[in-house]
Amino acid sequence: MKVLYIVYQLLIGYPLVIVATLFAAIFTILCFPWKNGKAPRTVQVLWSRSVLWFLLVPIKVTGRENVDTKQSYVFVANHQSFLDVFAIYGWLPNNFKWLMKKEIRKVPFVGTACAVAGHIFVDRANPKAAMKSLEDVKVQLHDGISTAIFPEGTRTKTGEIGRFKQGAFKIAMDLNLPVVPISLKGFFKAMPSKQFYVNPGSHVEIHIGQPIDLSQFNDMNEAMAYVREQIQKGLN
Repeated sequence: MKVLYIVYQLLIGYPLVIVATLFAAIFTILCFPWKNGKAPRTVQVLWSRSVLWFLLVPIKVTGRENVDTKQSYVFVANHQSFLDVFAIYGWLPNNFKWLMKKEIRKVPFVGTACAVAGHIFVDRANPKAAMKSLEDVKVQLHDGISTAIFPEGTRTKTGEIGRFKQGAFKIAMDLNLPVVPISLKGFFKAMPSKQFYVNPGSHVEIHIGQPIDLSQFNDMNEAMAYVREQIQKGLN
């Protein structure tokens, strides 16, 4: 069964993902004047969902009632798998901009589409450039536009939540925006780091937590610890 599932992914699933990605990227680029409009957002959501559909990964989503689509937030999630991005992009109800690693900018069509859509690229090896990226994303966070960030900075190699970086929390504190914890469960088991295929029989879950006002905390470390705790609770 595992061999057949892998063969399906390679011969059918991934080719369908590539076609859907090209279509979504080209459509997004053509919709540049309306990058925050309903049409490009709808296509981007359908593209993200199609990745999990084509790879036959069922998903369960809870907590969407916890967020207001007209409110700007800083969404933070644990990073378990290559599939995380598609799950959040496809099922998070809010319009948001990713803070993503700069290497994605070089991916044909996808990098251009991400830039056109307003996503922000971060050079993790250059602290000065990284700080500039944080300032760039702040400009967009108004009128219901949010940002989504993996505060660990990279995918877990063990399945456990790694150490958080401060960028997402600095944005939230500087702009007085609520932080919304997102718990991604089952993604590491479905597709661990460096594995090119999804394990058969995988089930994944997203839990969107309650918004958190960071002004209640004495310092950033305390806020980060609390948000990390809430993400961990969503995994239990």
